[in-house]
Amino acid sequence: MASPTAPSMTVQQRAASIRLLVLDVDGVLTDGRLYFGATGEALKAFHVRDGAGLVQLRQAGIEIAIISGRSSEAVTVRMKELGITHVHQGIHDKGSRLQKLKDELRINEDGICCVGDDTPDIPMFSLAHLAIAVADAHPQVRTAAHHITQQFGGRGAVREVCDLLLSTSVHAGLSIPQ
Repeated sequence: MASPTAPSMTVQQRAASIRLLVLDVDGVLTDGRLYFGATGEALKAFHVRDGAGLVQLRQAGIEIAIISGRSSEAVTVRMKELGITHVHQGIHDKGSRLQKLKDELRINEDGICCVGDDTPDIPMFSLAHLAIAVADAHPQVRTAAHHITQQFGGRGAVREVCDLLLSTSVHAGLSIPQ
């Protein structure tokens, strides 16, 4: 399912052209567990290092987008705090939404990296030059990915991806605050 172009490319070669990082939320930015109280969803836990990595990516000029199947005020608040403006929640056809975003931002497929954990994320992988599954992703997602993180979703996997993107030759020379 992952981008069929240049199958022998290394992950680092794929990462070098990335201009847009697209993330799922539950299972990627969080550990995938949903906490419900009597009035509905009560909270989500985000890893602070993931946030620090996302801020560094933005400062390096890489766009970041969220495409999530669920809607949550916690996501809205956290993304605003991180300065991420492309936040799409309640999306059931993630591939179509990514196609629209790609067109809006005028970014070619070779500039897109997607990170997912479950089968609804696979349609985004077909539009990505670099498709990444978190370590605890569903087996079908792991099979469709070009790369699998060492860290689990919500436990530093996004920071790992940010560090990968920032370490490539295109982005490595930029001054990134620590």
